[in-house]
Amino acid sequence: MRGRLSAGLLLLRATGVAALALLLWNPVTTRSEPGGPPLVLLDASLSMAGQGGPWRAALDTARALAADGVIWRFGRAVRAFDPLPPADGASRLGPALTAAAARVGPVIVVTDGAIADLPDVPPDLVRRARLVVLPRPSFFDAFVASVEGPRRVAANDTVRLRVSYGIAGMRDAGSGMRDARGGMRDGLLAVTSEGRRLTSRRVTLPDSGILSAELTLPASRIPHPGWSTLEVRLEDVGDEEPRDDARLFVVEVSPAPAIVMLAAPPDWDTRFLSRTLAEVARVPVKTFVATEPGRWRDAATLAPVSPADLARSTAAARLVVAAGDPTLLPTPGLRRAAPPSLLSWPTVGGVPGDWYVEPPPPSPVAAALAGIPWDSVPPATAATGVAPGRDTSGEVALSARLARRGAPRPIVRLGVRDGVRQATLSATGLYRWVFRGGAGAEAYRALVAALADWLLGGGEGRGERFVPVTYEVPNGIPVVWRWVGRGVTGSPSDVVLRLAGDAGVRVDTLRFDAAGQAALLLPPGVYRYASEDGGGGGERGLVAVETYSDEWRPAQAVLRAHEGAPAGRLVGIGLRDRWWLYVVAIATFAAEWAWRRRQGLP
Repeated sequence: MRGRLSAGLLLLRATGVAALALLLWNPVTTRSEPGGPPLVLLDASLSMAGQGGPWRAALDTARALAADGVIWRFGRAVRAFDPLPPADGASRLGPALTAAAARVGPVIVVTDGAIADLPDVPPDLVRRARLVVLPRPSFFDAFVASVEGPRRVAANDTVRLRVSYGIAGMRDAGSGMRDARGGMRDGLLAVTSEGRRLTSRRVTLPDSGILSAELTLPASRIPHPGWSTLEVRLEDVGDEEPRDDARLFVVEVSPAPAIVMLAAPPDWDTRFLSRTLAEVARVPVKTFVATEPGRWRDAATLAPVSPADLARSTAAARLVVAAGDPTLLPTPGLRRAAPPSLLSWPTVGGVPGDWYVEPPPPSPVAAALAGIPWDSVPPATAATGVAPGRDTSGEVALSARLARRGAPRPIVRLGVRDGVRQATLSATGLYRWVFRGGAGAEAYRALVAALADWLLGGGEGRGERFVPVTYEVPNGIPVVWRWVGRGVTGSPSDVVLRLAGDAGVRVDTLRFDAAGQAALLLPPGVYRYASEDGGGGGERGLVAVETYSDEWRPAQAVLRAHEGAPAGRLVGIGLRDRWWLYVVAIATFAAEWAWRRRQGLP
């Protein structure tokens, strides 16, 4: 071995070791962060322009604070600045502060302090920003919070609306909200459609908070069949903000229920099937239950139903669903009614166990069930009609195996007898698919939709490609449509939509994202929509954008004004953030290695 250890090698080794030691220690030094132009975040939610809203003052304040900087508007989303009045139906500060964190310089927020998403905003982002809170004076407000009821009804049904109403803000002595005896004055809940009053009810206004009341009216009072809009208004309250005194509710009236369901006895399977049928088939569903042998009741009101009324309902229906115990179902009556289609579902008895569903074989509904991960779907709890010698007529649409072993047993059969489409579902416990959510919930919805479309034969269940997520939206919130098409129309695609409202006709394009949703921001009004591309299932319906918004109501300010962190503050930075120290360590060790190789040292 030639050469010897020199002072230069020792110096290189010491330098490299020292660099590694500094990286492990990571001492922190400070530097001054540059200031830069300010960024002003201006609250452009509807509350800024509501009763006593400080929009004008906020606009002037933002312009003065920005100077040569930039102004962003925030509310439902973050947008560039413009002086137009606020139009967003929500106050969300989180996205704006997250976007502003990437900029260098001070961040200033100008708002009324009523922020909806403050618990979800990182506290360090709030501490960094300077908060300028312009107070909104309190005022008295009576409002209608929500309206719930059946979406689709038959002409002879009774519409039952559950209305939530309440009081917010402070009352003064001259507000006139108390009667001569010192008690709270009543208000009037009125339901109107197309300017015609349908029903009304006196209600007692609370001191604060929200109460609920039920309004009932015969569906025959609604001016015309098809889609209509009901307005539920709180009158005779004398509040200072009238724009939240009414809510809209969209309802469809049909001459007769398209689907009649007989449940004997009612159970979880029949309850979930009735609700899902109304959602996916988009037609009125009338459910009758046999709480006692031979005695039928309306599932909505539990009112007794005579055999004659039961026979008339099944005779007028396009689809009859017979679920429960076959010995309790009025089979002779079903034969006399001669329904166009029949879905039979025995939910009692059967072979218990874990019945795992397998991918569907070719059938009329196979395209609608394709793409579902059946391995992720919970098992059924029992299967009926699987014993040897059972009727095996009809086409198998779905099968299952007990504990994933043995031969598959049919659980869904389709057939046509005497021109009548019939389907038999012979697995119970499918409601657990909905409880689990995810793939199970999607599989249940797809199965019920596929059976309804096939049984209705292209009638009311016409296979629409997209439907509204909600039929009514508050002011400043976009209307969202969800893509539900399957088979050939299964991939979301852009759709040209024609909307006819009070202000005229407008044509827009629904652009569906990867999640199958498309949003469209519309001004307040009632819109009848229809697809114009001609390649779908005749999509048409009614959506309403309300004048109501939560932003109109008085709200407590959750933000407090503070100066925030100074723009030129000292910021700590560790040695590990200095790139040159890594270069020194690598260079010294590489130079030492090369020197030792030249001298023949190990």
